[in-house]
Amino acid sequence: LPQDPMDFEWSYWIEWGRERILWLLAGHLLVSQASRLLVEKYKPWCLMVYGMTACWLLLGIKGFAVILLHATISFAVAQFQLSLLTWLCSLILLSTLRIPAVEEAKRKWYDTENEYYLLLFTVSVRCLFCTSFSLEYCWHGPAQKSSHSFLWMLAYVFYYPTFHNGPLMNFDEFSKQMRRQEAFSLKTNLRILIVGVIRIFFWWCLAELMIHLMYIHALYSSAPPLEAASYWALGGLALAQVLFFYVKYLVLYGVPALLLQMDGLKPPALPCCVSLMHSFTKMWRSFDVGLHRFLVRYIYVPMGGSQSSLLGMLFSTALTFAFVSYWHGGQSYLWYWGALNWLGVIVENGVKRMLSISLIQDLI
Repeated sequence: LPQDPMDFEWSYWIEWGRERILWLLAGHLLVSQASRLLVEKYKPWCLMVYGMTACWLLLGIKGFAVILLHATISFAVAQFQLSLLTWLCSLILLSTLRIPAVEEAKRKWYDTENEYYLLLFTVSVRCLFCTSFSLEYCWHGPAQKSSHSFLWMLAYVFYYPTFHNGPLMNFDEFSKQMRRQEAFSLKTNLRILIVGVIRIFFWWCLAELMIHLMYIHALYSSAPPLEAASYWALGGLALAQVLFFYVKYLVLYGVPALLLQMDGLKPPALPCCVSLMHSFTKMWRSFDVGLHRFLVRYIYVPMGGSQSSLLGMLFSTALTFAFVSYWHGGQSYLWYWGALNWLGVIVENGVKRMLSISLIQDLI
């Protein structure tokens, strides 16, 4: 049966995966296991060199230079140890991805639009990694600066399994786990690899079945079928779409998560099934766990979070969703999406607070 081509993200990453990325990830796995077996102490630097080489091969010298420049600028600004200045630098670097003249210049570096988009997606994710490192640098004292050197930043930024699409792992978690030296067992790792590959292959087959049988993306991309459908059919299409989104990210995050395990790291939990969720709050906490930890640690809590007044909590939540919308691209529909999610979270928390009042609990 013909494939539904309307889900750009799935088609894009599967195509890149088959052509080059899966082979580069396999190379990372070999380097990682060899370094764990022979030179455990130098594992971070072996993986850093491999990640930089893979970046050079895939994005070219100019793409590599852009990512290295972003990391260098972020590290230089972090030397002032001012969180506000670090955030300002991060937002400026992120905004350069949306300057038309810069976009056109970068497009000319590559033969195809897909190659340019790979650079765009990669730099967007690297911006979050640079921000995480820089803020951790600002918050740690002089005694801990050795574990926050520029070399450690490069090891973190060029760590290949999370390089193009995530999942996001905060620097404090990454550095602690990467420095930890554990007993290496080739037999245990081989078992983890086989089980992981079987699971990912099952999820990939399920996603391909949905793409070839259900045509949900083609249906919701065209107005006439939606206008003709009943409300029950529209509800079914909406549920099918988010279920495919869930299965898709089991694959897209499952592959790097498996490699993280093979490297002796603990990856962020994979997305929770959307059919088990009934609230905006749980969706944000358990779908993209890495992004949620980033937002909570670097935006929500520093701005006051749930420990501040009601207005402070509303403001810190709004700022969090504003950043998410801007980082995803900043188009008008993303601002509406962020605002509706913010409203959903606020309403849920408001109702929860009301229900915690003893009088209302007695009535219930």
